[in-house]
Amino acid sequence: MQIGRVTTPHGRAMTLALVRGQLETADRDRGKKVSKWKVFNDIGEAKDMLGLQDRSITLLQALLSFYPSDELSDEDGGLVVFPSNNQLSLRAHGIAGTTLRRHLSALVDAGLIERRDSPNGKRYAHRGRGGEIEAAFGFSLAPLLARAAEIANLAQQAAAERLRFKRTKEALSLCRRDVRKLISAAMEEGANGDWATTEAMFIALMARLPRSPRREDVEAVLEEMELLREEIINQLETQLKAEKKDANDIHHGCHIQNSKPESLRELEPSSEEEQGEILSQKTKRTAEPLKAFPLPLVLRACPQIADYALGGRIETWRDLMAAAVTVRSMLGVSPSAYQEACEVMGPENAAVAAACILERAGHINSPGGYLRDLTRKAARGEFGLGPMLMAALRANGSGEKRSA
Repeated sequence: MQIGRVTTPHGRAMTLALVRGQLETADRDRGKKVSKWKVFNDIGEAKDMLGLQDRSITLLQALLSFYPSDELSDEDGGLVVFPSNNQLSLRAHGIAGTTLRRHLSALVDAGLIERRDSPNGKRYAHRGRGGEIEAAFGFSLAPLLARAAEIANLAQQAAAERLRFKRTKEALSLCRRDVRKLISAAMEEGANGDWATTEAMFIALMARLPRSPRREDVEAVLEEMELLREEIINQLETQLKAEKKDANDIHHGCHIQNSKPESLRELEPSSEEEQGEILSQKTKRTAEPLKAFPLPLVLRACPQIADYALGGRIETWRDLMAAAVTVRSMLGVSPSAYQEACEVMGPENAAVAAACILERAGHINSPGGYLRDLTRKAARGEFGLGPMLMAALRANGSGEKRSA
């Protein structure tokens, strides 16, 4: 008894996707043979790409165990297996009936098995006088035979993706260790720089990783972590070179003192004006950053930054600075530009500036360039946060009403 190229399921709707799958299966190479366990292992490798859960894989293994040969082929009665749900449940480690039917449907939807239903939906086989199977109703394993090469290719892609993901996580782990240890060394040995802000950037970067990250999530954090590491190394390298140059200058100065004592007078300022100029420059280099505005005022003027805080709330300056690091990344401001702003304005004021820029993000073409411009003005004493903050207050309608 010959079964048609396309059959419809009992008690279930027929779809064009099922028709297409059955036609593609029917057009397979009839002389082909493949190892059923090789195909099964490939499906296990590619289960995520096929949209299958572990229970579906366990159920497929049970179905394959009812096929008598280790090789799938069109010989010996076809490719239909017909176990009852009770038999399937026993071989699938006791899967409950409802769960079993759901995962059978998942295997059908994935195009790995096909239903070959009898008129009443029962699974059984008609046998000839010699015991050979003439017609069987149950589940056809023919799609596994027809798609064996495709599934093997999917398994290779899945293995390559897992390897790439593993290497990306390893790279992030190494980069994270480098940044953590470099920041600790800089803090412990008193290197110049606002290392507290750098540490906040590091913590904020790690907080962006979800509990179960995808490769794309890890790659995005890795890219920024590598930039942060490069910034730290550049800053430390510049400082170490300056220290080496100073040491050489001191050594050279001692040599001049021994050979030409009178040259010491040439190194001294020749007038009170020159002395005042040098003192002014020194004062500028060591000036304290401007005092930050009250945090409640900042939050009234710049409410949007709370959306980037952990838990959506900002209660302390540390919360604001951590949120500002996330905003910096979102706006496309480079770590070096933000680090420079922290050094010139102070970390609190740099965070306030980032919050103000966020409020006007739709009107600013280059947030990074805008922040660098503000930093340069602040270094020259030409910029204060007050007007910027008050403008944000007025724009948000949060300014306090003046009494008449």
